[in-house]
Amino acid sequence: MFGPKQEEPKKSNDWTAETEGQLSIDVFQTPSDIVIKSTIAGVKPEDLDIAITNDMVTIRGRREAEDSIEKDHYFYQECYWGPFSRSVILPVDVETNKSMATLKNGVLTIKLPKSEKIKTKKIEIQHHEE
Repeated sequence: MFGPKQEEPKKSNDWTAETEGQLSIDVFQTPSDIVIKSTIAGVKPEDLDIAITNDMVTIRGRREAEDSIEKDHYFYQECYWGPFSRSVILPVDVETNKSMATLKNGVLTIKLPKSEKIKTKKIEIQHHEE
């Protein structure tokens, strides 16, 4: 309960306000690649923009609602509609010119080959008999 001098915090019920959502991602490595995965169901490939530098990836996009529903008609509105973005600093240098992105079943997968100088290489031990 709020006392006489306290005000109740203002709640924003304006779901139409243009705020930018943050994309949830998984980032992991394989022996040769850094891989970024994100569930982005409802987003068309042409509504995505992926920018890659040697040490950072930025994913921007927009998820458009197919129906125009008045905000007063919602019981729950937990799905995010509108613009979103996410930038992630990469743990190692990557070869940007060999990077690739795929979108399948609402999952975006970005493969970023590690720079040759970063890749772990195994060397064979030569056996010399004396």
